[in-house]
Amino acid sequence: MDTIIKAPQALKAKVMLWTDVTYHDMEEIDKIQSIPDLESAFCSVLGVDLPEPRKGVLLELYVQTVLFCREHSFSKEQTSALLSIIKSIHEANVETPLNNSEECFKYCRELLLCHSVRRPPFSINLFKSEEVNCVLTYIHNNYMRHYKLYKYVFTPQVKLDLSLSYSGPPTVEDSSVPAAVEDVTDTEAVPKKDGTSSETQQASITAAAGVTSELKALIEQEVREHMTRVSGQLDQRIKEIASQHSSALDSSQNHKAKK
Repeated sequence: MDTIIKAPQALKAKVMLWTDVTYHDMEEIDKIQSIPDLESAFCSVLGVDLPEPRKGVLLELYVQTVLFCREHSFSKEQTSALLSIIKSIHEANVETPLNNSEECFKYCRELLLCHSVRRPPFSINLFKSEEVNCVLTYIHNNYMRHYKLYKYVFTPQVKLDLSLSYSGPPTVEDSSVPAAVEDVTDTEAVPKKDGTSSETQQASITAAAGVTSELKALIEQEVREHMTRVSGQLDQRIKEIASQHSSALDSSQNHKAKK
């Protein structure tokens, strides 16, 4: 069964306070200290029911987010919102096996703005300026930097299955051989006025078939080489985009640090 590949698309950010983790859930999570118990709680609260290794990777992402929030003394509201932000960014990443890093980073930035600027009902000032910088650094170091690894684990691999077929002139065995040729191949070796026998004509046909096969091989080789060149150009372009994305992230971090 063919899988429909979803194209990358821009996502609209919204306020996510108590969206996935309620106040009661946060009270229970705050009481839990051991990592195995936290993982068990997230299986119930966020409905994590995936085969390994996806389940372990996703649970570790949520647990590390809670530990980060505790380390920086975030409130229940801030922790709940950050868990939903992380969850939404991850879902945006894995909704398509295609590269959507730019869309994900833009979505992450807009989500943080929705929770750092007071503009009801579109956004709230849940995080202070320094807290937003801290959260952005955490998301960059713990998720966006490993964006491709998460996509590799959680999305099906897309492969291009290309087959080449050359339709050249009909060969001797082809049913579409002209009647004149069929007459030659089926006629007994009857000498002609010029002394050329049917065996000589058969040899000529065989030689022509050999030339056709050689031409077919040359064309297929040229097409394969062209496809290889195009594939190499695409790979180079992907590397350039990834490099530009990495430079943009580093530049953003340096700009924040200067402030």
